[in-house]
Amino acid sequence: YPPDFDLAKIPKLKLPRDRQYVVRLMAPFNVRCKTCGEYIYKGTKFNALKETVQNEDYLGLPIFRFYIKCTRCLAEITFKTDPKNTDYTMEQGATRNFQTLKLLEEEEKRVQKEREEEELNNPMKVLENRTKDSKMEMEVLENLQELKELNQRQANVDFEAMLKQYKELEEEQRRKEQEEDEQEMRAMLEQAQNLRLLMDSDSDEEPAKPRPNPTAQIKPKDILQENPQPQSKKPRTENWERSVGRLSTKAQLARLVACRKQKLDPALEHGMETQGIVANTGLLPAAAATSSLGLLGAYSDSKDSASD
Repeated sequence: YPPDFDLAKIPKLKLPRDRQYVVRLMAPFNVRCKTCGEYIYKGTKFNALKETVQNEDYLGLPIFRFYIKCTRCLAEITFKTDPKNTDYTMEQGATRNFQTLKLLEEEEKRVQKEREEEELNNPMKVLENRTKDSKMEMEVLENLQELKELNQRQANVDFEAMLKQYKELEEEQRRKEQEEDEQEMRAMLEQAQNLRLLMDSDSDEEPAKPRPNPTAQIKPKDILQENPQPQSKKPRTENWERSVGRLSTKAQLARLVACRKQKLDPALEHGMETQGIVANTGLLPAAAATSSLGLLGAYSDSKDSASD
């Protein structure tokens, strides 16, 4: 301000006392519009008009009136301040919704006022009310004492130990669950393995033969043991001798030919001898056949010599 500033020289504006101001406010309670029935909840923001109520105050405190509009039908709603009850009162345009706390406070005030009026006119009522109050105080003190005892009992309890014990139990239960899960997994794996072995045993596939190791050294003794030499075949004469017998000796050959003492005609004798040899010998070996042929040749030579 300059040094020659004088506030009295500033002209004052002459404004009406009932002038209105535009203010931003929130609805102080839940109301319902009378025109359209729209509900306006507590805390809804409005651009309202504010004015001072004329010829109304409370202990020198002015009372203000606010004008708002319905959010649906734009009807005008007005309410005023209530400094006596530190609240707001609905004036027109809407109805205030039911509020239990306010009704309860009003009922308590009414009961207290009635009690004071009775005590003024009836001194016995005062004594009765005092006895009731003292009895109620005793009950309240007893309840407080019980609550204190309960708090002391809870104070003796070690909550940290209880939490620790609970954690240990929880860990033990978790460990048991893990062990059960592992056992179940092992049982399932064993069952799957046994099933696989059964399927492999039932399959028709033959087991693969072991391949010989080419790097292993081959010993001559192993070859001889693996491929033994075949036994030499015995001559077929042994089998014949075992079944028929050997006829190479003179005694055996003499049995085959029997000479008669009677002298017969040479021609008949020759025929009989040949028939007897053939009949008695049958299928003879090579040695017996050659001996018989030799006898026949000698007989024919003797016969020729006799004829000569």
